[in-house]
Amino acid sequence: MKILVLNGPNLNMVGIREKNVYGEESFESLIQMIEKHCKENNVEVICEQSNHEGDLVDWIQQAYFEKMDGIVINPGAYTHTSIAIADAISAIAPIPVVEVHISNIEEREDFRKISYSAPYCIAQIKGEGLQGYLHAIDLLIKG
Repeated sequence: MKILVLNGPNLNMVGIREKNVYGEESFESLIQMIEKHCKENNVEVICEQSNHEGDLVDWIQQAYFEKMDGIVINPGAYTHTSIAIADAISAIAPIPVVEVHISNIEEREDFRKISYSAPYCIAQIKGEGLQGYLHAIDLLIKG
């Protein structure tokens, strides 16, 4: 099984920005946690992060052509603004995609409650901190 984990803008700043919202663990420790979990579950994982919308769209499309088995995506602020990312996720069906948010976006500002990509995902995990990524990976493993 091959899974792509995508992180959008500012997620490379986890552990630095708004620690009361995103926690104190660094982005690097998140990636290490994901890689360890995947290794323990015999899953090949590729982790990418970009502050640029087009990079995320390109990686989503590439996942289709590389026959990835699933995608975990935290689109960051693009969750609430990007029709392009939503369209890319829709275009690669039937590859399952799980949307993850470290914080509970339902308990934050009103604009964060809107997700353009969630309707094209098999699940949305929010408010579980960094563990939400592992939950998302487990959902993909279970199929």
